[in-house]
Amino acid sequence: MASLKEKIKGLYTKMVTENAPAEYIAKGWAIGIFWGCFCPFGLQLLFSIPTSFILHGSKIGATLGTLITNHFTIFLIYPVQCYFGSRILGNTISYAETKAALTDVIREQSYEALINMGTDLAAAFMTGGLIFALIMTPITYFGVKKIVLKYRKGKNPSTI
Repeated sequence: MASLKEKIKGLYTKMVTENAPAEYIAKGWAIGIFWGCFCPFGLQLLFSIPTSFILHGSKIGATLGTLITNHFTIFLIYPVQCYFGSRILGNTISYAETKAALTDVIREQSYEALINMGTDLAAAFMTGGLIFALIMTPITYFGVKKIVLKYRKGKNPSTI
């Protein structure tokens, strides 16, 4: 099994060697990150792939960008996302309550568990997810674009 370092290197390689303009690649990754932050786990590709077609972004990036939330990271991201979302909405859902309510959703990874978590928590999830998406999307776009251009400049300084 590949180590985390090897997996990150593989993602980096896929990103910088895609045969497309840096803006196209960055747009795809930003789309993937947006839906990875905003949309519940399992539904992200249903939105990120069509969005990448509509906005003319990298389909590879749109797919891999959604991996910001995965079986390992949702145990941290979803409770934090809901906590911040509840604070923005003026709710008094504590971090511990948020984490406890999300335990079933995360463990079962079913839409029934997601629906049963309650409207306050669902609203907090969506609000927190939207805030994270709005923060992470431009950071991802400009970061990926910079990484791709830097890689290409190092490979062939005359082709920027």
